[in-house]
Amino acid sequence: MNPRQQLLRRIPVIISLGFLTILILCVLIFLTYSHLDGKQQQANAGEYSSGQQVQTGVFERIILTWKENPATSQAVTWRTNSPTKAAVAEIAPADSSPDFQKNAQTFQATSIELQAGEKNAYYHSVNFTNLIPNTLYAYRVGSGDLRSEWFQFRTANDQAEPFSFIYFGDAQIQIRSLWSRTIRSAILESPRARFMIHAGDLVNHGDSDVQWGEWFDAAGWLFAMVPSMPAAGNHEYRNQKTSVKRLSPHWRPQFMLPENGIAELEETVYFIDYQGVRVVVLNSNSKAEKQARWLEEIFEQNPNHWTVIAFHHPIHASVYGPDENKHGKIWKPIFEKYNVDLILQGHEHIYARGFGQENNIRQVSGPLYITSVSGPKMYEIKSRRGMDRAGENMQLFQVISVSRDILHYRAVTVTGELYDAFDIVKESDGKKLFVEKIPGDLPERRFNSQQKN
Repeated sequence: MNPRQQLLRRIPVIISLGFLTILILCVLIFLTYSHLDGKQQQANAGEYSSGQQVQTGVFERIILTWKENPATSQAVTWRTNSPTKAAVAEIAPADSSPDFQKNAQTFQATSIELQAGEKNAYYHSVNFTNLIPNTLYAYRVGSGDLRSEWFQFRTANDQAEPFSFIYFGDAQIQIRSLWSRTIRSAILESPRARFMIHAGDLVNHGDSDVQWGEWFDAAGWLFAMVPSMPAAGNHEYRNQKTSVKRLSPHWRPQFMLPENGIAELEETVYFIDYQGVRVVVLNSNSKAEKQARWLEEIFEQNPNHWTVIAFHHPIHASVYGPDENKHGKIWKPIFEKYNVDLILQGHEHIYARGFGQENNIRQVSGPLYITSVSGPKMYEIKSRRGMDRAGENMQLFQVISVSRDILHYRAVTVTGELYDAFDIVKESDGKKLFVEKIPGDLPERRFNSQQKN
């Protein structure tokens, strides 16, 4: 065999060895860069989170409330299903760069154990203090090497400035199934709302951990980013059909609220001042006289241009009878004396609002009373005394926007239709002009109405 023939026979072998060499080099290069990239990712993770892991589902029922001044503080509460050592919350001024995490400050949590059904749960609370007014913050909660995702909230301004908030009547039943669409529709309608008011009967059985779980699940991450101001309804009380009334054991562990109210009703009677509005939450279940004296005190020293009050049982009953209830007879003269602007109520599972007058544009004094319902349990109206606009068989939420001189109100169904609207124009001396804003000749919705919602 001549040399040329020998070379031709070796060519396939040479080619195979070449491909094998190239393949081996590619594998080595891939492994080298993968190792370096992994090390870089680990370095980045260590730089941003100090090796801490984000764990979904470990930290649940995260909710923002207030304990003190909303311009300089923010309270957060969450729970775990097992005991944890040194629960913490971290906070930093938010920034579009992920580098904001480097400036996070750590707050140690206060923890409490609570029997929840057949097991125990562990609630943790932190009150962030010394915050800067009108500033966007990011925060997360955790313990050990585990952390939640980051959430954001904005502190209130320390002076009067326009803003909006959302008001809900009773949720009470089928909370995850049907109330969920109310709160989610509300935040889509008013994505810049600064807080939410819940006018009682958040659940049907205040002792039920399952129902409280549904309430938190229905809102999901919304509660972790938009603060809530809850009022206690009759269904938040244990043994509600007896003479012994005891607040649900879930209430105080899961809501960190102001303690500027009265003794024996801690964290169910309170107020905050928010950008020119004094928002007062009352407890219509008991001790109306003590609350009346407290109201006189906080209204005598009220620097705000607007005053809004929320509680559960309506002053003017539209379902349970035409007579004012006990707390209504005690509180109503105080509301009128101090020219309160809005009274936000629940309990009756209908919609009703009014001053007790009929003109569309009129000068008014004293409060405008509103009752609404956000959940699926519905009643029929028995009395319309003092109500100018009413409705039945609708799940609603209300968006209230406040500026220096105008309070704009909208009641919206869960399917997006505007059902009621008005403006209150208020002068510096307290004189008020009421302007009806209902679109066109929109009829009232009743059980026997053929109008589609």
